[in-house]
Amino acid sequence: MKPIRMRRIIDEAGAGAGLAAAEAKAREEGLRVVMAVVDPWGELVALHRTEGAQIASSRVALDKARTAAIFVRPSREMEEQVTNGRLGALALHGASALTGGIPLKVDGEVVGAIGTSGETPDEDEAVSIAGAAADFSTAQVPALTQEGAKFAADAVGAAAAKRGVAPVVSAVDAGGALIYLHRPDAAQVASVEVTTDKARTAAIYRRPSKDFEDQASGGRPSALHLARAVPLQGGMPILHDGHVVGAIGVSGASSADEDQELATIGAEALTAAAAVNGSGNGAAFFPSAKVQEKFETGGLLLDTSGYKIDAGRRDAPGEVEYHERVVDVMRVVDGTATVVTGGEIEDAREVAPGELRGASVRGGTTHRLGIGDVLAIPNGVPHQFVEVSDPFLYFVVKVEV
Repeated sequence: MKPIRMRRIIDEAGAGAGLAAAEAKAREEGLRVVMAVVDPWGELVALHRTEGAQIASSRVALDKARTAAIFVRPSREMEEQVTNGRLGALALHGASALTGGIPLKVDGEVVGAIGTSGETPDEDEAVSIAGAAADFSTAQVPALTQEGAKFAADAVGAAAAKRGVAPVVSAVDAGGALIYLHRPDAAQVASVEVTTDKARTAAIYRRPSKDFEDQASGGRPSALHLARAVPLQGGMPILHDGHVVGAIGVSGASSADEDQELATIGAEALTAAAAVNGSGNGAAFFPSAKVQEKFETGGLLLDTSGYKIDAGRRDAPGEVEYHERVVDVMRVVDGTATVVTGGEIEDAREVAPGELRGASVRGGTTHRLGIGDVLAIPNGVPHQFVEVSDPFLYFVVKVEV
């Protein structure tokens, strides 16, 4: 699995070089224009207005640049579609069908765009083309891949199924654009939009969306005016080497707090997987302090496509679980528990492909577990914790077969 890739984006110095080349062209032609440079998500990096340029051109130039960036083509193509009779192109989300926006490319990948406004369409475009031809610099940053986005969302889905809930999960890139959506059959429809809003908030503000809910409910209602933010917990940024590479959003679990817990699980799973995949030999090391911290709440230490390591924590009995393709190997760290394996699940229900849950089990074998004990449960065998101490801590290695 390759959860992270490296990509280039226009940096501040590169934007300055592009604007300088564009301004030189505008001065040479005696044009009064505004020029804007944006990143690959269409967000403003730099803007310059020549003397005498009309004020309205600032926003128009930005719109043209954004169109060229997010549609990865010159904005002229959008205007030509409309002019040639395809009026539906006017409804394309985020598009401004006006000539003058040019993508900035490096090795075939769009790293940003430049837009110009103030003169005729052809003159505007000529200025932008001059800016795009500049020797502009870029920054190389880690970025979330589709495979990584799916991995993080599926990690949440698996944890949610284990809890018997079915939220919608979205994974977005660093600019808040959707990469992957996990929507169980039992999920509520409204959560599709809400989860993506939460993820976008976490990505573009580089912090948990819970921060904004805490602000709004804690005496700062003006936080509701922050652009493109929703004050709802359940969105968590995904970090890699100190960079926000994307975010996970969760909506539709049993509570807002559980949305937040599950989003945290997804973000941490991807971060751990990315660390393993980037370590050269695949080895994953977790210092004692990290392990103890994880046991405070319980959750995955490592989540890969072939196996998982769970720092399990229980304070009450649970439902019957059945994994069609997963072997559980448990080792008790602290506390005691009684586990029943085998037998027949009563009132079984499917919570995910190959995953069943039930209220109780009929028959089976009883195991009393204490510190140091190990219990291995093959795939296809029902099992249930019927008694546990508070807390009961145990490692679980989950291996897919």
